[in-house]
Amino acid sequence: MPAFSTARVADPASSPLEKSDLRLSVACAVAREAGALARRRFNGRPGATGINLKGHQDYLSAVDAEVEGLVRGRLLESFPDDAFFGEEGGGSFDNNVWVVDPIDGTANFVRGISQFCISIAYVRDGQTQIGIIYDPMQDELFAAERGRGATLNGEPIRVSGLGDMQSATIEAGWSTRLPLSLYVDLVGRILADGAGVRRGGSGALALAYVAAGRIDGYCELHMNSWDALAGMLLIEEAGGWVNDFLAQSGLRDGNIVLGCTSGLMSPLVRLMGIA
Repeated sequence: MPAFSTARVADPASSPLEKSDLRLSVACAVAREAGALARRRFNGRPGATGINLKGHQDYLSAVDAEVEGLVRGRLLESFPDDAFFGEEGGGSFDNNVWVVDPIDGTANFVRGISQFCISIAYVRDGQTQIGIIYDPMQDELFAAERGRGATLNGEPIRVSGLGDMQSATIEAGWSTRLPLSLYVDLVGRILADGAGVRRGGSGALALAYVAAGRIDGYCELHMNSWDALAGMLLIEEAGGWVNDFLAQSGLRDGNIVLGCTSGLMSPLVRLMGIA
């Protein structure tokens, strides 16, 4: 991989549009570099990376911190005036903030399951402006910039457009922060409405799959901003519907998540009890 370069960043005469383009291109390059590091550390053998728990079913690997350090260093080298918040190392939620999950799907990663991703979002003035999700094992880079559409490896993507729950496939994420009974009840309601339900272990990647039309919706009763923001922008820019995750204190404290086709919005809002 060529050496990472930030030569264009220091140009003070850049227009706002050029700076926006630069943020997107730098974030894509950083995601690919971080993904290459994660891929090198992943060798497909369950437990080979060491299984550690932060809490109940909340996994941690040394690679999370290593990848986050790379992302933090690259982004702040390029944009020193921006804030940064990562799942592992924290940071600040100031305006112009990068919000990063270095490996979403850590439980998969440490068990040798190749379903995980790097999630990078850029938030300005209370809105997510850039969303990048990179699946290093499939070499799939999902990217979106507000108002400019969503892409997969440079090609435009759209949500499936499906509006019938009887034919839909919904991924339901499980949060350890809430009683298990709430998750079981939600899955039961979705199944009773006729949809198929799956769970892949990476909420960020599932949101990207909604944007690409591979599944029709993703829902979770509580999700952190570093897991949710990039994928929700992808869905929005791919023509889907998302709830207002950043309402109230969603950036700091997390929130309920729903991203789906417009045709499934009404039944899923009802099933999830979103006001």
